[in-house]
Amino acid sequence: MPSTVFDSAIFRDAFGSPDMRAIFADEALVARYVEVEVALAKVQGALGLIPADAAVAIAKGADASKIDLAKLKTETDLVGYPIVGVVHQVQKQCGDAGRYLHWGATTQDIMDMATVLQVRAALDLIDADLKTIGGDLAKLADTHRKTVMAGRTHLQHALPTTFGLKVAVWLSMIDRHRERIVQLRPRVLVGQFGGAAGTLASLQDKGLAVHDALCAELKLGTPTVPWHVARDGLAETVALLGLVTGTLGKIATDVMLLMQTEVGEAFEPFMPGRGSSSTMPQKRNPISAELMVAAARSVRQDVGLMLDSLAGADHERATGPWHLEWMALPRAFIATGGALAQAKFLSGGLIVDAARMRKNLDMTGGLIVAEAVMMALAEKIGRGPAHDCVYGACRRALDAGTMLLDELVKEPKVTAAIDQATLRRLVDPAEYLGTADAMISRVLAAHARTV
Repeated sequence: MPSTVFDSAIFRDAFGSPDMRAIFADEALVARYVEVEVALAKVQGALGLIPADAAVAIAKGADASKIDLAKLKTETDLVGYPIVGVVHQVQKQCGDAGRYLHWGATTQDIMDMATVLQVRAALDLIDADLKTIGGDLAKLADTHRKTVMAGRTHLQHALPTTFGLKVAVWLSMIDRHRERIVQLRPRVLVGQFGGAAGTLASLQDKGLAVHDALCAELKLGTPTVPWHVARDGLAETVALLGLVTGTLGKIATDVMLLMQTEVGEAFEPFMPGRGSSSTMPQKRNPISAELMVAAARSVRQDVGLMLDSLAGADHERATGPWHLEWMALPRAFIATGGALAQAKFLSGGLIVDAARMRKNLDMTGGLIVAEAVMMALAEKIGRGPAHDCVYGACRRALDAGTMLLDELVKEPKVTAAIDQATLRRLVDPAEYLGTADAMISRVLAAHARTV
């Protein structure tokens, strides 16, 4: 029976995705083990380490779909690792040729190679999802270049910005993650074949030839040395997942805050019943965003486990830290796949209320552009006096609930230095956006180079 949200019939598509689960399913993992064993037999047959006809027979007879998983579980419980059980069953499938299976290899060679094949497929899914999300965000950023809203620091109104710039910041992170995937692949997608202690002594002078040919057969890079206890590549991979889900969590946090009743500036896509409450009919909860935040925090913990495995890999073959990867790596990928699925739903249909953004922007009566007035006045009377003058006008506007403009026109120092038309322009938030539009253009130009 399912025991976690990742395999639950109820929760699995909230916290994962079918495609990512399929990559890390038992059947898929066993198929990878068999794929590696067959590839090893092929290259060893070609190099003359085992009879060529035996290699052909192994390639023809090995059938991962016929592996008895219940029997494999029993043997794995006894041995502690699954490869011995897989080899026993595949040997029987291959008849007499089966005695040449797993020639010169060790359990960790097969398991690590299978893991890398899983990682390769999983990174393809992640990159495709990031590309989709990036495309959605690029459209949003361009559409909302001029959608003025309150920029917030420390959760308070700070200066005007645009929703387009906010989204461009999100997009810049997504694009950097795609770049990281490109950079990561050569370091991580490499084969593993070192034999019992990393020396390939059992293959004598043909060890490196088999090593290199096996990597080529599986279309993986060739490492300079076996990495049984050098786990930085897989740790880096899961750390990347932590960055990806962390970004999705940041986007989700922004959306949740924008969805607050008191703010109401942007919303997850609407469909009947989504985000509703069992007792409060008016509710519209941020479901996808909540799941994205949960995934970010879950994957962060798995990053920690991978770093523990990296640090604890003793001597030439580790005594136990390797097992942490068996838990952390699949779980991190599945959670990331789930977060990306939620993010695609969110980015593909985000609802933006530009009118509410403007209303909220104006709620402080122009105080949000006090800096603009101060900087213009400073050119006339100096920064210190200008600050004190505008500060006084702001305090009076806050105390009396009046518009900043109304208080500014009562200040002789202001009216003597700045005419009425200029003052009105200075207190318009849409006139104080700095280089927001130019920065959006730069992000979109960089994004276009990643597509």
